[in-house]
Amino acid sequence: MTSAANKADDKIARSVTHAMFIIERVYDASPARVFRAFSDADAHHRWFVAEEGWDVIEYNHDFRVGGREGGRFSQDGKVFYHNDTLYQDIVPDNRIVFAYTMDQDDKRISASVATVELKPEGDGKTRLKFTEQGAFLDGFDKAEFREEGWQGLLERLAVEITEHA
Repeated sequence: MTSAANKADDKIARSVTHAMFIIERVYDASPARVFRAFSDADAHHRWFVAEEGWDVIEYNHDFRVGGREGGRFSQDGKVFYHNDTLYQDIVPDNRIVFAYTMDQDDKRISASVATVELKPEGDGKTRLKFTEQGAFLDGFDKAEFREEGWQGLLERLAVEITEHA
């Protein structure tokens, strides 16, 4: 016997949109400092999780190859987002590769592989190159929304690096 939710899901037009985007930024900090903002749980929480106006229901950060990161978040207390990240490759001060899924309530909305590359540039600066390859599912999410979200996160990373040097 199928539930009402399953019956509703059966009526969704199933689709997948594949997309890739790249964001590059230069930070006024060393690769080690930028990397630390990803690897240190407190720093990562400040720029990646603690968004004003969003409630964090749960969050975990296990930054190591094979480690998982995940959380549940809501902006209005009605719609909940869940991300589940698995770290695939980590080279300190150089590279982070992770795969992650995003759900909205009980619907999977995307699955992605992302790479963060850190390269020294000039006097103590770092060029960060963020590349995401995603499968955006059933029209619930779009690459443009995800890219906009990462643009905002990488701006918050700049604040983290500046304020917590």
